[in-house]
Amino acid sequence: MIFLWQLENIRTPFFNEIMQFVTYFGQELLIIAVICALYWCADKRFAYYLGFTYFTAGFCVQALKITFRIPRPWILDPEFKAVKSAIPAATGYSFPSGHTQGATCLFFPLALRAKKAWAKILFILAFLCVGFSRMYLGCHTPKDVFVSMGLSIIIASVFWHFRSKLENVTTCTAQISVLLGILAFALAGYAWYLYHRQMIALKYAMDCFKAAGAGLGFALGWYLERTHLDFQPDTCSGKGQILKFIIGILLTLCVKLIISFIFGSSILAKSAEYFILLLWIIYFYPYLFAKYSKH
Repeated sequence: MIFLWQLENIRTPFFNEIMQFVTYFGQELLIIAVICALYWCADKRFAYYLGFTYFTAGFCVQALKITFRIPRPWILDPEFKAVKSAIPAATGYSFPSGHTQGATCLFFPLALRAKKAWAKILFILAFLCVGFSRMYLGCHTPKDVFVSMGLSIIIASVFWHFRSKLENVTTCTAQISVLLGILAFALAGYAWYLYHRQMIALKYAMDCFKAAGAGLGFALGWYLERTHLDFQPDTCSGKGQILKFIIGILLTLCVKLIISFIFGSSILAKSAEYFILLLWIIYFYPYLFAKYSKH
């Protein structure tokens, strides 16, 4: 909190806007959009690696949030004021930082993959800046940021080390998918237990159920695509790839709106919504594109 007070003393309206822009690079919408672009149009294997890293780290972060249940800085110290524009996106508990986890799971793998030194430095600076923006905006303490960053780097490094086995695996696709599904169910079950015991509020359990539903949809989509589809993203020209991405994003938004309208906003409904949404992204849209692209 001492560090956050020091940052508050040097805030200016201009840098508030800059840091608010930087923090957007850790939001789930941008992460999923990048994974979609890579998966549908460029590099399916690297997109899978990003997905496994992002969802596994996300499970860990959500589990830590509801385990330690550390309030946001402005609750820890009522005299402390966060930047108002950042508060609406600061859902859930403070520790660890979800935005930092998302940014690290995106940019650290890109740094590992980059060939040029300047690109590696740029990607590393990207997730470091997102972490700093979370502290500057007053949404997280250094502990929240660095634990999330360290955890995400460790998970990304482990998956990177075994990426060739993950990419070329043929005999244990079902087992890997089931393992990720078990982690998703474990997170949802743990959140439901704490909620049932009145140890966490519904909104905190809801975040866990969303993450679990998305992770389960990713796991099932990965299994179905690997065993029944084998989607090839590089079958279009440059303009065709752009069109494929734009149509995919628009259809994904439509699917989300339709599911939200039909299912409602209960905790199980939101979990099902994210499950279907990821299943659509990973399997159903590539299936439709592969079937009707010639037309």
